[in-house]
Amino acid sequence: MSKQQAKNQKEKSTEIIERLVSINRVSKTVKGGKNMSFSALVVVGDANGRVGFGKGNAAEVADAKNKAFEAAKKAMTKVALKEGRTIHHDIFGRFCSGKVYLRSAPAGTGVIAGGPMRAIFECAGIHDVVAKSVGTSNPYNMVGATFAALKKLLSPKLVAESRSKEISEIIKRRNLALKHGEVKAEPKEEQKEQDSSKT
Repeated sequence: MSKQQAKNQKEKSTEIIERLVSINRVSKTVKGGKNMSFSALVVVGDANGRVGFGKGNAAEVADAKNKAFEAAKKAMTKVALKEGRTIHHDIFGRFCSGKVYLRSAPAGTGVIAGGPMRAIFECAGIHDVVAKSVGTSNPYNMVGATFAALKKLLSPKLVAESRSKEISEIIKRRNLALKHGEVKAEPKEEQKEQDSSKT
């Protein structure tokens, strides 16, 4: 491989994908009348596990979008991916009134998610995942909840390092737990709510 080809491949791998999730017209009432501006929500990623989101506010749509893009680039975080296509385990995320459930999926499943969540998965490079949003449909809360869930993801390598064990042992125990139905994505607080509704 020549130096030019290597350079082109590196530029391609570090190329940032941008998705405009939401844009709102904002009105602020002041003494002289109303000041109109635009608020933008943008998700960015390199399609290789790094993803971030940002918000921008400006008098013009283009300026608001640019501000959100710069904020998102600064806030990019690394997500642990399994085989470079899906998440390692089922997870729950919550932000304000937004609640999301993310489940790992076998190859060929695709991205089963809607709206803001789909944009996040595309930017992060997640090709197989099943996602469900419960509660609010506010894009800001949905994005916040999805990122809260992604930040809690742990790869077998990280778990093995923290417990001073072999990766193969962690994977074996996780597979046994999944087989016997011991691992659940549903949090304890959600189970309590369900139990209280039955009584």
